[in-house]
Amino acid sequence: MIDFVQLQEIVKERLEQDRSIHSVDASGPTLEAAVNEAAALLNTHVRHLEYEIIERGTSGFLGAGKKDWVIRAYEHIAAKKKNKKENLIIDEEAEFVEVIPDKDGDAFVQCRPDGVFLKVAPPVGKGRPVYLAYVTQVLNDKRVNDFDSSMVERLVSEASNLYVKVAEYKHNPMNDGMGIVEIDEHEMKVTIMLSPAGQGGADLTLEVLKSMMIQNRVYHGVKEDVLTALADRPVFKERVEVAEGTKPQNGKDAYIDYKFETDPTKIKLKEGANGRVNFKELNIIQNVFVNQELAKKIPAEHGVDGKTVTGKILPAKSGNDIPMPLGSKVRVGDDGDTILAEINGQVLLVSGKINVEPVLTIEGDVNLKTGDIIFLGNVVITGNVEEGFSVKAAGNIEIKGTVSRAELDAEGDIIIYQGVNGKGGGRIRAGKSLVSKFIENANVEVGINVVVSDGIINSQVDAIKSIFCQGKRAAIMGGRLRAGEEINAKVLGNSTSGTETICEVGFDPHSKIELERLIEIKTTSEEELEDMRLDMQNLINTKKQRKSLPEEKEAYLRELMDRRQILNEELAKAIEGIEKVQTFMKEIQVRGKVSASTKVWPGVKIWIRDVKEDVRTEYKAVTFVLEGGLIRTIKYEEPDSAIKNQMNM
Repeated sequence: MIDFVQLQEIVKERLEQDRSIHSVDASGPTLEAAVNEAAALLNTHVRHLEYEIIERGTSGFLGAGKKDWVIRAYEHIAAKKKNKKENLIIDEEAEFVEVIPDKDGDAFVQCRPDGVFLKVAPPVGKGRPVYLAYVTQVLNDKRVNDFDSSMVERLVSEASNLYVKVAEYKHNPMNDGMGIVEIDEHEMKVTIMLSPAGQGGADLTLEVLKSMMIQNRVYHGVKEDVLTALADRPVFKERVEVAEGTKPQNGKDAYIDYKFETDPTKIKLKEGANGRVNFKELNIIQNVFVNQELAKKIPAEHGVDGKTVTGKILPAKSGNDIPMPLGSKVRVGDDGDTILAEINGQVLLVSGKINVEPVLTIEGDVNLKTGDIIFLGNVVITGNVEEGFSVKAAGNIEIKGTVSRAELDAEGDIIIYQGVNGKGGGRIRAGKSLVSKFIENANVEVGINVVVSDGIINSQVDAIKSIFCQGKRAAIMGGRLRAGEEINAKVLGNSTSGTETICEVGFDPHSKIELERLIEIKTTSEEELEDMRLDMQNLINTKKQRKSLPEEKEAYLRELMDRRQILNEELAKAIEGIEKVQTFMKEIQVRGKVSASTKVWPGVKIWIRDVKEDVRTEYKAVTFVLEGGLIRTIKYEEPDSAIKNQMNM
């Protein structure tokens, strides 16, 4: 007589053996080829296989009567145990501890051809154990009334989580439960739809469900936990995903690691012993030396192959390589990935390529003798830029003389030793900063700062960051000056009327326009998505009720789904852009201020954000700030230490 403990051990042993047996049928022109195919399908090495020959192959005679070898292969039980042990070691060395949720105990009943089997699952964590009354009810629900009560009591007490026979069962094979396995066209997902057993029919066990997977050649990505749950508590008349292939993981693309600053944002002025700015030492040019490392290419990564549910390999794409961004006067190092400078000079990133550019020096004036200047580097002009000419540079422009009604355009900084008299025309644009002795009757637009030592007269000056006028005669008289953060001068306005001086800070017009555009995109996208959601919901509800849709409505539903994806992407980009612009505008608004170290004359108009102040009385050493929605005056605040007292040219 077998007692309960022995029965438990026998069941455990058989269950372990059944789980260890995983067979596949494979074929090939040779026995070796068939074995290799079986190893690939089982995702193991050939040395871990056991196999039996189902059909011997033959080479035939002159190609006639040729037959492939057919084998049925199994993975060694010992190999599986070893893999489990290795996985256990990996789990023990993991840096995190999995949190197991609390779960009550449960009971499951299966009607099999050889009897009624009961499994009692133990509680997990702080879950409650299952009680005998509940188990009895579960058996009664399956119309099992004549069962071994003592065995049921023991199973409830032990909660071994193993199926054990507790009653006899009159089996009717014609009414067995059924399952339909479907594999999608890409062999990446497998679903099963179960039908319940009829009177006297047997339930589908875990072993039967696994066998159905093998019969349908599903070898990879089987979700055993889902199969176990379906065997314990089946879901009928619904498709349940029971296997999923592994998608290939493409490798990351190669990229360039630059060893120099590609987007400097600050101007660094250096004061000489005489208290004047030494324009030759502004530290705004990134000088490099021969053989200096400029950048390094990080190679592309290899991809990780995927696998379909039937065991087919899905090759992954390796990351895309990129060409070395080689411009002029650079070379590739011996390792093949490092970019080095060939000469001494300034390193520039121009149109995505690294260049080391020498300085183009124009001896004398830019006039009819030279024509317009266009240069992919730095330009130094020892004379003047005469009226009607233009100088364009991908780097910096340095002018030792004056600039008349001309056009200057630099991606970097512009330095003008004597100053600008635009005569009401011309245009000066600097991607970074402009440093000049004076600016008169000119139009100026810069990406960072405008720094002037004498004065700004009747000019239109726009700076993303700040405008500083801090020399001995540093005055701003007439014109319209706009800066994101600060306008700072010795004197603002003048004693005579008729010349309007407007100072605006605390906002960036370009950012404001961009913000309005992005908000409009966001609003439009959200409204269209809401309309689409309602249309799609109506179509989906109709499809559920009627099981299908007319062809034109099905096509319309697919069109809506494609359009929804596009709109969601546009909406995400718009929201991201809005956050960036708002963050930038918030930063510059906090620091918006207008300052005069000596005097502010009546008649000056000051805008901070959207608040205007007309100066009606004379102020001395004052700073205008925005507080509580009003423009107020406080004690004069000096400019940044890197700028103040630097303009005594």
